[in-house]
Amino acid sequence: MTDKMEKEEGSISIHTENIFPIIKKWLYSDKDIFIRELVSNAVDAIHKLQNINLIDGLQLADEYKVDIHLDKEAGTLTVADNGIGMSADEVRKYINQIAFSSAEDFIEKFKKLEDKNQIIGHFGLGFYSSFMVAENVEIRTLSYQKDAVAVHWQCEGTTTYSLETTDKKERGTEVILHLNEDEKEFLEPDSVREVLKKFCNFLPVSITLEGEEINDKNPLWTKSAAEISEDEYKEFYRKLYPMSADPLFWIHLNIDFPFNLKGIVYFPHLTNEFDVTKSHIKLFCNQVFVSDNTPELIPEFLTPLQGCLDAPDLPLNVSRSYLQNDPQVRKIREVISGRVAAKIVDLAKNDREAFEPIWEDIHSFVKYGMMREDKFYEKVKDQVIYHATGEDKFTTLPEYLERAKEKHENKVYYANNEGAQATYLKLFKSQGMEVLILDAMIDNHFIQFLESKNSDLKFERVDSDITENLLEEDPSQKIVAGADNKTKEERIEQVFKDELDIKGLTIRIETLKDDSVPGMILLNEQSRRFKEMTHMMGQGEMPDMFADHTLMVNTASPAVEKILKLQDDGDSESANMLIEQIYDLAMLSHQAISKERMAGFLERSGKLLGMI
Repeated sequence: MTDKMEKEEGSISIHTENIFPIIKKWLYSDKDIFIRELVSNAVDAIHKLQNINLIDGLQLADEYKVDIHLDKEAGTLTVADNGIGMSADEVRKYINQIAFSSAEDFIEKFKKLEDKNQIIGHFGLGFYSSFMVAENVEIRTLSYQKDAVAVHWQCEGTTTYSLETTDKKERGTEVILHLNEDEKEFLEPDSVREVLKKFCNFLPVSITLEGEEINDKNPLWTKSAAEISEDEYKEFYRKLYPMSADPLFWIHLNIDFPFNLKGIVYFPHLTNEFDVTKSHIKLFCNQVFVSDNTPELIPEFLTPLQGCLDAPDLPLNVSRSYLQNDPQVRKIREVISGRVAAKIVDLAKNDREAFEPIWEDIHSFVKYGMMREDKFYEKVKDQVIYHATGEDKFTTLPEYLERAKEKHENKVYYANNEGAQATYLKLFKSQGMEVLILDAMIDNHFIQFLESKNSDLKFERVDSDITENLLEEDPSQKIVAGADNKTKEERIEQVFKDELDIKGLTIRIETLKDDSVPGMILLNEQSRRFKEMTHMMGQGEMPDMFADHTLMVNTASPAVEKILKLQDDGDSESANMLIEQIYDLAMLSHQAISKERMAGFLERSGKLLGMI
């Protein structure tokens, strides 16, 4: 047994006496971080002993744990472990000799840190975070080594300390904090439990508070996916996010090379209250909670992801600037992006019926991801599904193009407003032609992106033109007749032009296979897109999409035939009322009729009803 040492007093080896005021002042806003630091140190001490025990075969059979004890009467908070412990020399080395590369540089650098909590981890001050809340800190420790003598270290927040032997009998370390008067909240079990749940909930060593175990030592991400049931994944999700509905799907990560990364990420069921712009991932380092605000780890288009990532190679007090510049973080983003893409492909291929309702929640993020990342696009492009008319089903783009190749090869007809474009959709349906519904905010950009990726592919909105598949040749419309020597088409065009003196309006005469529609408004696809694009780029007010438009008049319609008959009978007034009505009905389908025309439309409708 080593002889009892005399009480030793000395100065902590730092180059400035400003260190303690800095800790107290600049870390004060998030002072509960000291609990994480002390508990993490305690767990580390246990891990070190476990490694020695394994290598040297010491056959230690302790139940390892970290215990937090609160003494309201004494005003102390104690963090105790039964880990490796320290000798007097080790206390001098690890506690007294804080290795700063330059204290003067430290004083300058800490002022510029965007997150003052990063001071602790960056400069090795984990233990000294105690002085954020304590006026006096003691350490009682006994090394695991044979014949070791327990020692007692004490410091009152100055650069002086005392070190002497003590009577501690059990191996390990106790850190005793004599709390400042205004930090008594850390003597309340509920307050400390909340902090432990936040920072230490998944540590691999038992953490107890007044004898009650606080943590889950074996969180789900430490197990292999093969041994975890679907219910267990959902239960773990509810533990992380108690008030949330079940997630749409999840991905279990277990990566050893080229970096270490474990975790489970979930795609949540999105609600109106869900903030899709905020990071929701909880970052851990060796099961120690680091942060729940690390958007740098997740691709921008996957910010809704929830769950846990455990990255042991990242520093415990990782800073935002570190994450933004670290190559490993970029690789983590790539891995997550790739795994999400693989999951989407797997879901789409193996169970389309189950995938369809999931797609409703995730499609905007997937489309955005495809536009942002080429690798992501290449992986998922053929599994993206679209709602298609016909049998009210979903289809992939390759499936749609394969079915349509005989009628309109490499051309995709789409609608972005089923209500406003109902007339057009009815025409397409009557001819057995499918239309994709692309009505999300992102779809305008997505359509142009897909065209840029596939030079042969062309998207055309149902109201942009009339496809030949809807038209019918009618030779009778070409026959010259009457005193004016005009064809039927020419007569119809002339009466419509004479009555509809509207700036920017073009009259086009066609014969449709469906006679139920007398007239339709057509908007040039490229012109409309250009107007929409310039508006979105902030160049001017919302453009008038109908400044230039075409009224397609259907000669197969009985209403159009009626107009010619009324003209021949000398009833131009009734004919003109029908012409105006056809135009207004066509504009109404676009919800684009002016207040003035609406008044005329309603009055005219009453007159026409009276003529029946």
